[in-house]
Amino acid sequence: MFCPAYRYKISGMKIWAVLFAALASASPVLAQEPTPPLVPQHSQTVLETLLKAGPVMIPMFLLSIFFVALVVVYFLTIRRGAVVSSGYMATADALLRKRDYLGLLAVSNRHGEAIARVVQKMLDFTTKNPHADLQQVREIAETEGTRVAASLNNRVIYLADIGMIAPLLGLLGTVFGIIRSFGALGSDLGSARYVALSRGISEALVNTAAGLAIGIAAMIFYAFLRGRSQKLISELEAASTHVLALLSLQYGRRAERSPVLIEDEL
Repeated sequence: MFCPAYRYKISGMKIWAVLFAALASASPVLAQEPTPPLVPQHSQTVLETLLKAGPVMIPMFLLSIFFVALVVVYFLTIRRGAVVSSGYMATADALLRKRDYLGLLAVSNRHGEAIARVVQKMLDFTTKNPHADLQQVREIAETEGTRVAASLNNRVIYLADIGMIAPLLGLLGTVFGIIRSFGALGSDLGSARYVALSRGISEALVNTAAGLAIGIAAMIFYAFLRGRSQKLISELEAASTHVLALLSLQYGRRAERSPVLIEDEL
């Protein structure tokens, strides 16, 4: 008969022997699939993350360069000095009061403002058609003003197009990243499967963020520049109305003198 203490001692020795045997049998498996470190050894920069985000980032990068170039050009061209300038309006007012149409036509040819092109069209029509009435001159001014306004609006609309295209490209990159993630889940790569899965998810999120960032920025600048272009179009209409008012005074004086000239001829 064994005493209870000795029996418990033998049972404990058997338990430890079983545990050692289990660890010895599991050691080859642990050696084959090492546990990946929880903390990455090298943290990627933003540029490295963007470069590893898939092929969709190439057209998105080109689209962002085109977007920045458009914004710079629009800020340089969509301004008051490029549409209506105070110096040109003062010169046009003085020459119209003197009825120096040829001088104003020469000044308009030298200036590049939008109002100068409108006045140039009006004076060119007036000098070539001296018997034209004011309504015809007004139609010429409205046609040229509408063309200039449409040119300003059509230029700004490119930013709205970028604002719609960029999120769609980001969505395309997101789909590619999700496809890569599901492909990693279905493959037999061991612990490397989780690395491929994380890379696919990272690619999807980076593409989504890049597309949204470009699209939101494009729509913000589109709203700002659209408001500025509408304000400049209103100033162009006001300047054209002022020039037409001065021309109407000249046409009114011509109409007042024409009966006197007809009586003298008779």
